[in-house]
Amino acid sequence: MTSRSLPLIDFRSDTVTRPDDVMRQAMAKAEVGDNVLDGDPTVGALEQRAAELLGMPAALWTPTGTMANLIALSLHLQRGDKFLAPRGSHVITDELGSAAWLAGGMPEPLEHDAGPGRPTPETLSAAIGNPRGPYYALRTPLLCLENTHNSAGGAITPPDEHAQLVAVAKEAGLTVHLDGARLWHAAVALGLPPAALTVGVDTVSACFSKGLGAPVGSVVAGSREFVEKARRMRQMLGGGVRQGGVLAAAGLVALDRVGDLAEAHENATRLAAGFAEHGWEVNTPETNIVQVTAPDLEGRLAWLAGLGIRTLPSSGRIRFVTHRDLSAADIEETLQRIKTGG
Repeated sequence: MTSRSLPLIDFRSDTVTRPDDVMRQAMAKAEVGDNVLDGDPTVGALEQRAAELLGMPAALWTPTGTMANLIALSLHLQRGDKFLAPRGSHVITDELGSAAWLAGGMPEPLEHDAGPGRPTPETLSAAIGNPRGPYYALRTPLLCLENTHNSAGGAITPPDEHAQLVAVAKEAGLTVHLDGARLWHAAVALGLPPAALTVGVDTVSACFSKGLGAPVGSVVAGSREFVEKARRMRQMLGGGVRQGGVLAAAGLVALDRVGDLAEAHENATRLAAGFAEHGWEVNTPETNIVQVTAPDLEGRLAWLAGLGIRTLPSSGRIRFVTHRDLSAADIEETLQRIKTGG
């Protein structure tokens, strides 16, 4: 069998999964209504369940995680404001500058001096400085955290470190938004309920399409007052989906499968161990993201593609993301191809 005829093994992201028959049936049978005019019952059920899981009074469904984050930042920031986030955070590097262009905030990255994806409280405190300052200075009203941190290899912020960062921010009068796109992964890896990882934050976003198999959908959650404002902002951004229950039904099925993420974590650990045995420099995955350092990044990516292994570059390394559409057999097949391919 030539490399061109090898079945593709897709590690590009945990968003490449496709809804299975159970999820498609739930979508087909979903009870729906006009979610802009008078509400969609299935969207409402998903919002309520997500809010409870995240430990928040209310939640709002959005088509994407980028929209969920943008809604939060738009409501927390004013033009002339600065916000703080760990270096490489999704809101800084992967949302096309919408935090600055649309929400009006100037990002300031925080170094990862406490571990991958995590600043120390001292670094945060120094960056806050005087959050109000003179009238001609940027104000600093917002801290954005990310758990897990995507570009840091799916690194988890433990609850004690999260609490320290939130405490520093709150003492200085900052609002805290948590980008929890992969919060479900952190919760499963730590053996904790998701709400244990949102303590103290004002708002949080979470995604249903990253590893859980849903084709689309996120939520942004916070106080009931925040969600009412967020609903107007969602409409302004074009997120007023009508019969959204067809999509929300997939999110409800996805939440039933959060525990399944443990299998993806096990596969990531197995994959990283195989890479290390092959002599590759690889991180120790905390969740479902494996990062490989390669001296010739583009050459290694092309070589893997020739073996039918699809990956993407991330933070100067090669990123492999395990997910529910990849089995343990796929992991072994990947390692075998690499072993025999050179």
